Amino acid sequence: MPHRPAELTPTPEFLGHSSARPLHWLATATAMAAVIAAAGLVQPDASATGHAGPEAAPASGPQATAPDPAAVTYPLDCKGLPTAVTATAQGDLDGDGRPETVVAVRCDAGSGTPPHAIYVLAQDKAPGSTPRVVATLLEAGKRQTATELTVRDGVVTASLLGYSSPQVPRYSPDVKQLAKWRWSGGKFRQELTNSDARSV
Repeated sequence: MPHRPAELTPTPEFLGHSSARPLHWLATATAMAAVIAAAGLVQPDASATGHAGPEAAPASGPQATAPDPAAVTYPLDCKGLPTAVTATAQGDLDGDGRPETVVAVRCDAGSGTPPHAIYVLAQDKAPGSTPRVVATLLEAGKRQTATELTVRDGVVTASLLGYSSPQVPRYSPDVKQLAKWRWSGGKFRQELTNSDARSV
C-alpha cells in the first residue's frame, strides 16, 4: 500500500539495520518516504552557466546528450574493487531542457549480490565539461538491489529488493518495494509502495 511522502534530513549514509529487530526495520522503512537532495543539485554548475534555476530556458541548438555513466567516478567504497553500472535511464528530471542520467551502481565483487546505489548524473553546458554525480537517490548502505530502473515524465522508478531482518539470507530477499523519485521544490521526493514479501 502507498505511504505518504515525508521529508528526511540528508545524511552521508543511511543507518544500517544489522542489529535491529524485524519490526523496527519495517517501521524504519515505512518512515523512509523521501530522499532529499540539496536544492539546485540537479542544475548545472552556476559558475559554468551563469544560472541554475529550475525555470532556466532549454538550451538552443542541437539536442543535448545525456551524461555518460562511463565518464564518472562513483562515491562507493568498494575496498579496491571496481564499480559496475548495472542499469541506466535518461530523462529531463528538473525541467531545464537538458537530460540527466540515472544509474544503478554496485561494487563488482565477481560473486554474490552487492547492494546498489542509485545516482543522478548531470553535465554542465561548458565545452569539455565532464559528467558528475549531483544526487544520491539510494545509498548502498540500505543494502537493497535495484531493478527495472526507468525515467518517464520526469519521474525515476525502480523496484527495490531487500530484507526484513538480518537473519534473511542475502540470496533470498523477502521485501519488495516500488520506489519513485520526483524533483519537486528543489528536492528529490521519494514515494515507496510495499509489495507482498512472499512474491519476491
